[in-house]
Amino acid sequence: MKSIETRFCEYVQIDTQSDPNSLSQPSTEKQKDLSRVLVGELLEMGLKDAHLDEFGYVYATLPSNVDRAVPVLCFCAHVDTSPDCTGAGVKPLVHRNYQGQDLILPDDTSQVITTKDHPYLLERIGDDIVTASGTTLLGADDKAGVAVIMDFVQHMVNHPELPHGDIRILFTPDEEIGRGVDKVDMEKLGAVVGYTLDAGERGCYEDETFSADGAKVHFYGVSAHPGYAKDKLVNALKIAGEFLAALPKGEWSPETTEDTQGFVHPVAMGGVAEHAWVQFIVRDFKTPKLKEHEDRLKGLMDEVVSRYPGASANMEVMEQYRNMKEVVDLDPRISALAIRAIEKAGIEPQLTRARGGTDGSRLSFMGLPCPNIFTGEMAFHGKHEYVSVQDMQKSSEVLVHLAGLWTE
Repeated sequence: MKSIETRFCEYVQIDTQSDPNSLSQPSTEKQKDLSRVLVGELLEMGLKDAHLDEFGYVYATLPSNVDRAVPVLCFCAHVDTSPDCTGAGVKPLVHRNYQGQDLILPDDTSQVITTKDHPYLLERIGDDIVTASGTTLLGADDKAGVAVIMDFVQHMVNHPELPHGDIRILFTPDEEIGRGVDKVDMEKLGAVVGYTLDAGERGCYEDETFSADGAKVHFYGVSAHPGYAKDKLVNALKIAGEFLAALPKGEWSPETTEDTQGFVHPVAMGGVAEHAWVQFIVRDFKTPKLKEHEDRLKGLMDEVVSRYPGASANMEVMEQYRNMKEVVDLDPRISALAIRAIEKAGIEPQLTRARGGTDGSRLSFMGLPCPNIFTGEMAFHGKHEYVSVQDMQKSSEVLVHLAGLWTE
């Protein structure tokens, strides 16, 4: 029997960084390195159908041990780590019986995890805190979720007296680049309710995410030889720059919004003098407000381009994902039982909304309502990432209670 700490520390040492510039599925073959390990461990635990498919998904079933019909659950986590910070050569460090001190990471002593910057650490006094060594991210997002699910499976196999229906296990690639469920076989998965294990603080339960669109604004200028461009050249790059400068400075952006406020955020730009483009993400908890944001953005585009005779512009909008709450709330049991499971683990539930998206956002609209449960992963996507071993243990305990509650 491996402890959840041992599992986690083994998993994070396998580099599984995804690549947004790759067109393959999964985006990097190295994600399968961890997935193969997981399949082997699931088979050893007796989950006979555990397998890895060509697209990088791990499927497995913990068979029901009750003699009545029970809704089929899915517990899901993603194996990839963020492209924002390297995940190669991770050295997990366990800080035993943490007492509130600054955590100086030894491989780069300029990297210091402080309670000032990370106040949640003050709630974890006495816990065992796992960090990286200072030159990489840790990978708790979402290998903490992976370790929680694997620990849960091991516990249920070792305790056949604990009641549960069929439970499908799903490990996905490429969540960090927004392609985590592109190739999921929903018929093979065969679940009716899902829970992702990809939230932070102990007790956190997220049944709401942003609704999200992408928008790409194109500016078309007039090309001319720069030596003979007087009264001819209209530079699309300068129009794009003026457009970006026209965006509001004190509102409507990630750095100026919080809680339920939506935003419009430029994430990439490029082009030449004749054609330039700016890529945006558009976010709000209320789906109809996305169009309001997009109309406002288009209004700014039209206003700026009108000052440049001969230039033109257009905007493309692409749906990305929608607020899972629109689906999750259709079955009150989904949240009610999750909250009860958290309480049965001796934890005060924290009902929060994710200012982002999860695999569950899209799964919910693919027919599998799928809110998000805490794992303890914190400060993700950077070198200060950390997780409490005891938070992971509590998360695994919540899954045990949740599986039992669904049999009732």
